[in-house]
Amino acid sequence: MTRAVVFAYHNVGVRCLKVLLAQGIDVALVVTHEDNPNENIWFDSVARTAAEYGIPVATPANPNTPAFLARLEDLRADFLFSFYYRHMLKPALLESVRHGAYNMHGSLLPKYRGRVPINWAVLHGETETGASLHEMVTKPDAGRIVAQQAVPILPDDTAGEVFDKVVVAAEMCLVGVLPRLTFGDAPHLPMDLKQGSYFGGRKPEDGRIDWTQSAQQVHNLVRAVAPPYPGAFCDTPAGHLRVLRTIGPQARPDDAPAGNGLFAAGDAMFVRCGDGKCLRVLAAELNGRPLTANELENRPIPLG
Repeated sequence: MTRAVVFAYHNVGVRCLKVLLAQGIDVALVVTHEDNPNENIWFDSVARTAAEYGIPVATPANPNTPAFLARLEDLRADFLFSFYYRHMLKPALLESVRHGAYNMHGSLLPKYRGRVPINWAVLHGETETGASLHEMVTKPDAGRIVAQQAVPILPDDTAGEVFDKVVVAAEMCLVGVLPRLTFGDAPHLPMDLKQGSYFGGRKPEDGRIDWTQSAQQVHNLVRAVAPPYPGAFCDTPAGHLRVLRTIGPQARPDDAPAGNGLFAAGDAMFVRCGDGKCLRVLAAELNGRPLTANELENRPIPLG
Protein backbone atom coordinates (compact mmCIF):
# COMPACT_ATOMS: atom_id res chain seq x y z
CA MET A 1 0.00 0.00 0.00
CA THR A 2 1.23 3.49 -0.89
CA ARG A 3 1.94 5.56 2.20
CA ALA A 4 1.80 9.37 2.36
CA VAL A 5 2.32 12.23 4.75
CA VAL A 6 -0.12 15.09 4.16
CA PHE A 7 0.44 18.75 4.99
CA ALA A 8 -2.96 20.43 4.57
CA TYR A 9 -5.32 23.22 5.54
CA HIS A 10 -8.52 24.84 4.29
CA ASN A 11 -11.18 23.34 1.99
CA VAL A 12 -8.68 22.20 -0.61
CA GLY A 13 -6.86 20.33 2.14
CA VAL A 14 -10.05 18.59 3.28
CA ARG A 15 -11.16 17.54 -0.20
CA CYS A 16 -7.72 16.37 -1.36
CA LEU A 17 -7.20 14.40 1.85
CA LYS A 18 -10.49 12.64 1.16
CA VAL A 19 -9.35 11.86 -2.41
CA LEU A 20 -6.23 10.13 -1.07
CA LEU A 21 -8.29 8.06 1.35
CA ALA A 22 -10.85 7.18 -1.32
CA GLN A 23 -8.09 5.85 -3.56
CA GLY A 24 -6.61 3.66 -0.85
CA ILE A 25 -3.59 5.75 0.16
CA ASP A 26 -2.30 5.01 3.66
CA VAL A 27 -2.11 8.48 5.20
CA ALA A 28 0.31 8.00 8.08
CA LEU A 29 0.18 11.57 9.40
CA VAL A 30 -1.68 14.80 8.73
CA VAL A 31 0.19 18.02 9.46
CA THR A 32 -1.99 21.12 9.73
CA HIS A 33 -2.31 24.48 11.50
CA GLU A 34 -3.92 25.56 14.72
CA ASP A 35 -6.74 27.93 13.78
CA ASN A 36 -5.94 31.59 14.45
CA PRO A 37 -8.65 33.06 16.73
CA ASN A 38 -8.17 36.44 15.00
CA GLU A 39 -8.93 34.97 11.56
CA ASN A 40 -12.38 34.53 10.02
CA ILE A 41 -12.52 30.72 9.88
CA TRP A 42 -15.10 30.20 7.14
CA PHE A 43 -13.56 27.02 5.78
CA ASP A 44 -13.58 23.33 6.71
CA SER A 45 -11.21 21.81 9.25
CA VAL A 46 -8.49 19.41 8.11
CA ALA A 47 -7.78 18.45 11.73
CA ARG A 48 -11.41 17.48 12.30
CA THR A 49 -11.53 15.50 9.06
CA ALA A 50 -8.35 13.59 9.96
CA ALA A 51 -9.75 12.82 13.41
CA GLU A 52 -12.94 11.45 11.86
CA TYR A 53 -10.82 8.95 9.91
CA GLY A 54 -8.57 8.10 12.85
CA ILE A 55 -5.45 9.66 11.32
CA PRO A 56 -2.79 11.11 13.66
CA VAL A 57 -2.56 14.91 13.49
CA ALA A 58 0.37 17.23 14.20
CA THR A 59 0.30 21.02 14.36
CA PRO A 60 3.95 22.10 14.67
CA ALA A 61 4.67 25.83 14.77
CA ASN A 62 7.72 25.03 12.65
CA PRO A 63 7.68 21.77 10.68
CA ASN A 64 11.31 22.17 9.58
CA THR A 65 12.96 21.32 12.90
CA PRO A 66 15.34 18.35 13.13
CA ALA A 67 13.01 16.63 15.60
CA PHE A 68 10.01 16.84 13.29
CA LEU A 69 12.11 15.76 10.30
CA ALA A 70 13.16 12.68 12.26
CA ARG A 71 9.50 11.90 12.97
CA LEU A 72 8.69 12.01 9.25
CA GLU A 73 11.68 9.90 8.32
CA ASP A 74 10.53 7.23 10.79
CA LEU A 75 7.21 6.96 8.90
CA ARG A 76 9.03 5.82 5.71
CA ALA A 77 6.38 7.39 3.49
CA ASP A 78 6.34 7.11 -0.28
CA PHE A 79 4.91 10.59 -0.93
CA LEU A 80 4.54 13.95 0.74
CA PHE A 81 1.54 16.05 -0.31
CA SER A 82 0.92 19.70 0.49
CA PHE A 83 -2.64 20.94 0.04
CA TYR A 84 -2.92 24.63 0.95
CA TYR A 85 -0.50 24.25 3.85
CA ARG A 86 0.82 27.72 4.71
CA HIS A 87 4.43 27.13 5.79
CA MET A 88 7.35 26.68 3.42
CA LEU A 89 8.79 23.17 3.58
CA LYS A 90 12.56 22.99 3.35
CA PRO A 91 14.45 20.53 1.11
CA ALA A 92 15.18 18.09 3.95
CA LEU A 93 11.44 17.55 4.47
CA LEU A 94 10.79 17.22 0.74
CA GLU A 95 13.50 14.58 0.51
CA SER A 96 12.24 12.59 3.51
CA VAL A 97 9.93 10.49 1.29
CA ARG A 98 10.83 7.93 -1.34
CA HIS A 99 8.89 8.99 -4.42
CA GLY A 100 8.51 12.75 -4.24
CA ALA A 101 6.72 15.71 -2.71
CA TYR A 102 3.78 17.38 -4.51
CA ASN A 103 1.81 20.56 -3.91
CA MET A 104 -1.67 21.62 -5.04
CA HIS A 105 -1.69 25.28 -6.09
CA GLY A 106 -4.78 27.38 -6.81
CA SER A 107 -3.88 28.72 -10.24
CA LEU A 108 -2.93 27.56 -13.71
CA LEU A 109 0.80 27.56 -13.13
CA PRO A 110 3.11 29.23 -13.94
CA LYS A 111 0.59 32.10 -13.66
CA TYR A 112 -0.04 33.48 -10.18
CA ARG A 113 2.67 31.68 -8.28
CA GLY A 114 2.86 32.62 -4.62
CA ARG A 115 0.20 33.75 -2.16
CA VAL A 116 -3.61 34.12 -2.53
CA PRO A 117 -3.60 33.29 -6.27
CA ILE A 118 -7.39 33.30 -6.64
CA ASN A 119 -7.75 36.82 -5.24
CA TRP A 120 -5.01 38.09 -7.54
CA ALA A 121 -6.57 36.45 -10.58
CA VAL A 122 -9.95 38.08 -9.89
CA LEU A 123 -8.31 41.44 -9.19
CA HIS A 124 -6.58 41.31 -12.57
CA GLY A 125 -9.79 40.49 -14.42
CA GLU A 126 -8.81 36.98 -15.52
CA THR A 127 -11.51 34.92 -17.24
CA GLU A 128 -10.18 31.58 -16.03
CA THR A 129 -8.01 30.05 -13.36
CA GLY A 130 -7.75 26.56 -11.91
CA ALA A 131 -5.67 24.14 -9.89
CA SER A 132 -2.23 22.69 -10.56
CA LEU A 133 -0.54 19.70 -8.94
CA HIS A 134 3.20 20.16 -9.17
CA GLU A 135 6.43 18.73 -7.87
CA MET A 136 7.82 20.59 -4.86
CA VAL A 137 11.33 22.01 -5.19
CA THR A 138 13.34 24.55 -3.20
CA LYS A 139 11.90 27.50 -5.16
CA PRO A 140 8.18 27.92 -4.36
CA ASP A 141 5.64 26.96 -7.02
CA ALA A 142 8.35 26.17 -9.54
CA GLY A 143 8.50 22.37 -9.84
CA ARG A 144 7.33 20.27 -12.77
CA ILE A 145 3.59 20.19 -13.39
CA VAL A 146 1.82 16.85 -13.00
CA ALA A 147 -1.81 17.84 -13.62
CA GLN A 148 -3.99 20.91 -14.17
CA GLN A 149 -7.71 21.64 -14.28
CA ALA A 150 -9.13 24.96 -15.49
CA VAL A 151 -12.33 26.66 -14.30
CA PRO A 152 -14.03 29.80 -15.67
CA ILE A 153 -14.21 33.12 -13.87
CA LEU A 154 -17.48 34.84 -14.80
CA PRO A 155 -17.61 38.65 -15.00
CA ASP A 156 -19.34 39.11 -11.64
CA ASP A 157 -17.86 36.14 -9.75
CA THR A 158 -16.36 36.94 -6.37
CA ALA A 159 -13.11 35.38 -5.18
CA GLY A 160 -15.13 33.25 -2.77
CA GLU A 161 -17.21 31.84 -5.61
CA VAL A 162 -14.10 31.18 -7.67
CA PHE A 163 -12.48 29.50 -4.68
CA ASP A 164 -15.38 27.04 -4.53
CA LYS A 165 -14.72 26.15 -8.18
CA VAL A 166 -10.99 25.76 -7.55
CA VAL A 167 -11.69 23.32 -4.70
CA VAL A 168 -13.51 21.09 -7.20
CA ALA A 169 -10.74 21.60 -9.77
CA ALA A 170 -8.15 20.49 -7.20
CA GLU A 171 -10.17 17.38 -6.44
CA MET A 172 -10.45 16.58 -10.16
CA CYS A 173 -6.70 17.09 -10.65
CA LEU A 174 -5.81 14.68 -7.90
CA VAL A 175 -8.44 12.06 -8.77
CA GLY A 176 -7.29 11.99 -12.38
CA VAL A 177 -3.53 11.71 -11.89
CA LEU A 178 -3.13 9.85 -8.57
CA PRO A 179 -3.21 6.33 -10.06
CA ARG A 180 -0.43 7.24 -12.51
CA LEU A 181 1.52 9.06 -9.80
CA THR A 182 1.53 6.04 -7.51
CA PHE A 183 2.31 3.72 -10.44
CA GLY A 184 5.25 5.91 -11.41
CA ASP A 185 4.35 7.04 -14.93
CA ALA A 186 2.64 10.41 -14.34
CA PRO A 187 3.71 13.24 -16.67
CA HIS A 188 6.14 15.77 -15.21
CA LEU A 189 6.16 18.84 -17.45
CA PRO A 190 8.80 21.52 -16.80
CA MET A 191 7.38 24.91 -15.82
CA ASP A 192 8.39 27.97 -17.85
CA LEU A 193 8.56 30.59 -15.12
CA LYS A 194 8.86 33.36 -17.72
CA GLN A 195 5.21 32.76 -18.63
CA GLY A 196 3.96 33.79 -15.17
CA SER A 197 4.69 36.00 -12.18
CA TYR A 198 5.06 35.59 -8.43
CA PHE A 199 2.62 37.43 -6.13
CA GLY A 200 2.80 38.13 -2.40
CA GLY A 201 0.10 38.11 0.24
CA ARG A 202 -2.60 40.76 0.59
CA LYS A 203 -3.55 42.83 3.65
CA PRO A 204 -6.99 44.25 4.57
CA GLU A 205 -5.71 47.76 3.73
CA ASP A 206 -5.21 46.60 0.13
CA GLY A 207 -9.00 46.66 -0.17
CA ARG A 208 -9.14 50.48 -0.08
CA ILE A 209 -11.00 51.76 -3.15
CA ASP A 210 -9.47 54.37 -5.45
CA TRP A 211 -12.52 55.99 -7.07
CA THR A 212 -10.40 57.60 -9.78
CA GLN A 213 -9.97 54.15 -11.29
CA SER A 214 -12.26 52.78 -13.98
CA ALA A 215 -15.50 51.02 -13.11
CA GLN A 216 -13.97 47.72 -14.23
CA GLN A 217 -10.96 48.15 -11.93
CA VAL A 218 -13.17 49.00 -8.95
CA HIS A 219 -15.48 46.08 -9.76
CA ASN A 220 -12.53 43.69 -9.87
CA LEU A 221 -11.31 44.92 -6.47
CA VAL A 222 -14.77 44.50 -4.93
CA ARG A 223 -14.99 40.95 -6.32
CA ALA A 224 -11.45 40.07 -5.24
CA VAL A 225 -11.96 40.96 -1.58
CA ALA A 226 -15.71 40.39 -1.13
CA PRO A 227 -16.80 38.36 1.95
CA PRO A 228 -15.63 36.00 3.32
CA TYR A 229 -12.56 38.21 2.71
CA PRO A 230 -12.35 41.62 4.44
CA GLY A 231 -14.16 43.61 1.73
CA ALA A 232 -13.48 46.77 -0.32
CA PHE A 233 -13.87 50.06 1.54
CA CYS A 234 -13.33 53.80 1.64
CA ASP A 235 -13.95 56.72 3.97
CA THR A 236 -16.68 59.20 3.01
CA PRO A 237 -18.24 62.37 4.50
CA ALA A 238 -21.03 60.08 5.76
CA GLY A 239 -18.63 57.62 7.40
CA HIS A 240 -16.87 54.34 6.66
CA LEU A 241 -18.25 52.62 3.56
CA ARG A 242 -17.76 48.95 2.68
CA VAL A 243 -18.79 47.90 -0.84
CA LEU A 244 -19.46 44.17 -0.68
CA ARG A 245 -21.04 43.19 -3.99
CA THR A 246 -21.33 44.90 -7.38
CA ILE A 247 -22.47 44.14 -10.92
CA GLY A 248 -20.12 45.08 -13.71
CA PRO A 249 -19.75 48.39 -15.56
CA GLN A 250 -22.82 49.93 -17.15
CA ALA A 251 -24.03 53.26 -18.46
CA ARG A 252 -25.17 55.99 -16.07
CA PRO A 253 -28.90 55.70 -15.28
CA ASP A 254 -30.97 58.49 -16.83
CA ASP A 255 -32.12 59.74 -13.43
CA ALA A 256 -28.65 59.76 -11.86
CA PRO A 257 -27.59 62.92 -10.01
CA ALA A 258 -24.66 64.96 -11.26
CA GLY A 259 -21.13 64.26 -10.06
CA ASN A 260 -19.35 61.18 -8.78
CA GLY A 261 -20.61 59.25 -5.80
CA LEU A 262 -22.94 56.58 -4.45
CA PHE A 263 -26.57 57.23 -5.31
CA ALA A 264 -30.00 55.64 -5.68
CA ALA A 265 -31.90 55.25 -8.94
CA GLY A 266 -35.31 53.74 -8.33
CA ASP A 267 -34.88 50.94 -5.82
CA ALA A 268 -31.24 50.23 -6.76
CA MET A 269 -27.89 51.66 -5.64
CA PHE A 270 -25.23 52.78 -8.10
CA VAL A 271 -21.78 54.27 -7.90
CA ARG A 272 -20.03 56.31 -10.59
CA CYS A 273 -16.31 55.65 -11.05
CA GLY A 274 -13.39 57.57 -12.54
CA ASP A 275 -14.15 56.72 -16.17
CA GLY A 276 -17.75 57.94 -15.88
CA LYS A 277 -19.21 54.44 -15.95
CA CYS A 278 -21.31 53.04 -13.12
CA LEU A 279 -21.50 49.90 -11.05
CA ARG A 280 -24.71 48.63 -9.55
CA VAL A 281 -24.12 48.06 -5.84
CA LEU A 282 -25.92 44.98 -4.57
CA ALA A 283 -24.60 45.10 -1.02
CA ALA A 284 -22.86 47.78 1.04
CA GLU A 285 -22.41 48.82 4.65
CA LEU A 286 -22.14 52.32 6.08
CA ASN A 287 -20.55 52.57 9.52
CA GLY A 288 -21.05 48.86 10.06
CA ARG A 289 -24.74 48.55 9.14
CA PRO A 290 -26.38 47.56 5.83
CA LEU A 291 -27.02 50.45 3.45
CA THR A 292 -30.23 50.64 1.39
CA ALA A 293 -31.30 52.61 -1.66
CA ASN A 294 -33.98 54.35 0.40
CA GLU A 295 -31.30 55.99 2.54
CA LEU A 296 -29.61 57.39 -0.58
CA GLU A 297 -32.76 58.83 -2.14
CA ASN A 298 -32.07 62.54 -2.60
CA ARG A 299 -28.97 62.08 -0.37
CA PRO A 300 -26.13 60.69 -2.52
CA ILE A 301 -22.80 60.10 -0.82
CA PRO A 302 -19.91 61.94 -2.49
CA LEU A 303 -16.74 59.94 -3.05
CA GLY A 304 -13.17 61.05 -3.59
